[in-house]
Amino acid sequence: MTEIRMETNLASFVMTEDGERCVLDFSLEDAVMNVRSVRVPKAVGGRGIAGNLTRHALDWARAQSLTVIPTCPYVARWIEKNSDYQNLIAA
Repeated sequence: MTEIRMETNLASFVMTEDGERCVLDFSLEDAVMNVRSVRVPKAVGGRGIAGNLTRHALDWARAQSLTVIPTCPYVARWIEKNSDYQNLIAA
């Protein structure tokens, strides 16, 4: 798997696959991470990249003791399907 890196100045997690930039955008307020979007170009779609970015971001949030607002519909569905991450949802 290609390395996922955090771009703090852009509040995003990024990876490049076959020359295509894949991005998960978020914002932070207090101890809440709002995951706004996951973008994977069609050229590299269907490879599980969005899921990898989501898992990476949520693992980072957990390590930082953050709760999560999954504004992005993809991330909300991903959390529903992965019950071990449901406890991160902000009340």
